[in-house]
Amino acid sequence: MLSESIYVISLSRLYWTRRYRRAARALKYVRSFIKRHTKAEKVFIDESVNHYIFTRRYDRPPRKIVVAVMKLDQEGKVVKASLAVPIEPARAMEGSTQ
Repeated sequence: MLSESIYVISLSRLYWTRRYRRAARALKYVRSFIKRHTKAEKVFIDESVNHYIFTRRYDRPPRKIVVAVMKLDQEGKVVKASLAVPIEPARAMEGSTQ
């Protein structure tokens, strides 16, 4: 039986750190948050989370992220985190002169 939970993780405290470290620290913070709240030993982070954090470059990660966490084994020691709300990339405006 696999169960899934949804967490809203605030990344706003990462803006206190230096600009070039923010995205890497965001990924580490997501991993530690999930470990703390699910009591898991191993956390796999889906690449959709990575893409979402790096959408606005490494120095301006999003302030919040919504993550769906699914247990991969019966004991709940191994979990996988993926983006709960799918985000489409921003498209260029049609008819722009730039």
